[in-house]
Amino acid sequence: MRYFTRSIASGLATAMLLIATGCNTVSTSRVQYLGGPKLAPTDPAQVQILRTEPTRPHIRLGEIRAEPYSDNVEVSKIEDTFRKQATKLGADAAVVVYDRTQVTGAYVTGPWFGRSVQEIQGRVIVAVAI
Repeated sequence: MRYFTRSIASGLATAMLLIATGCNTVSTSRVQYLGGPKLAPTDPAQVQILRTEPTRPHIRLGEIRAEPYSDNVEVSKIEDTFRKQATKLGADAAVVVYDRTQVTGAYVTGPWFGRSVQEIQGRVIVAVAI
């Protein structure tokens, strides 16, 4: 009985930790553009996050897509995520080109006849690594 009680307590502690940290994470993906140069990784501390395209000459290396799991994710965490992903493409900067709430998924509810589809809305942010 003691083992069973200890494993339940351990399981609850693990679940609470996942709930507390899971809502403060950012899912990311990146795509390198075809035909672009393959550069060595850069230092994340040197990557700039820009809101407008720079006027100086630059090369577009790829896109980074971020989806925060909740509205409570801090902007600095999202920017750090962009920096880390941009470094893998060899970028010096990431230009945010899209920041909107959109449909990111759906689920079906109801009985066999009369089912309905419910949309899941989420924030999507896209940056171009340069």
